Amino acid sequence: MSLIDLFVTSAGVGLAIAAPVGPMGMLCIRRTLGGGPRAGLAIGFGIASGDAFYGLIAALGLVGISHFMLAYDRPLHLLAGLFLLYLGLRALLQKPAPASANADAESAAPAMRAGALRAYASSLLLTLTNPQTVIMFAALFTTLAPRGAFSSSIALTTVAGVFCGSIAWWCCLVTVVSLARHAIGSKLRLVIDRVVGITLAAFGLAEIRRAL
Repeated sequence: MSLIDLFVTSAGVGLAIAAPVGPMGMLCIRRTLGGGPRAGLAIGFGIASGDAFYGLIAALGLVGISHFMLAYDRPLHLLAGLFLLYLGLRALLQKPAPASANADAESAAPAMRAGALRAYASSLLLTLTNPQTVIMFAALFTTLAPRGAFSSSIALTTVAGVFCGSIAWWCCLVTVVSLARHAIGSKLRLVIDRVVGITLAAFGLAEIRRAL
């Protein structure tokens, strides 16, 4: 298998991993509806960056780091659960801003940039609270890499492919949600916020229970 074939295959795997709509997908949809495509893409890039970080750990064989992260699996799940519970409760309690409250693009630009950075950081940290991703990537490298030919170039190509496949999914999701964003009224957006809030809170409680 050539590096190009490996990249395409890995991108397909990254797309398949990202596509199921879980708590991060819900968070991406809500942020896109509330803050626009920039906020949604920031969530997607944060998730893909976290996956890429764990992928590099698995690819480069950093056993000490992976063992350390797995040793603190329970506290990390507890942290993720509390964060998801906070996000869920925030979505349940927050009221959507009316359309007339939109500021002009120039004055809102600094706030939008800050919001995007916060969205990226929160999704990155939330992704990093799942160190078992290392195990998934280790199995992925074993499956995709040509036998007897594993090298740093193969490892990095696999990580890059998974990252690009994941980003492709988040770009598609944000595009679809952005196109429907202006057609969604405040009442429907409030319903979506409530559904997303309940879902995130439920995932958070499940993570907390897993950690105890």
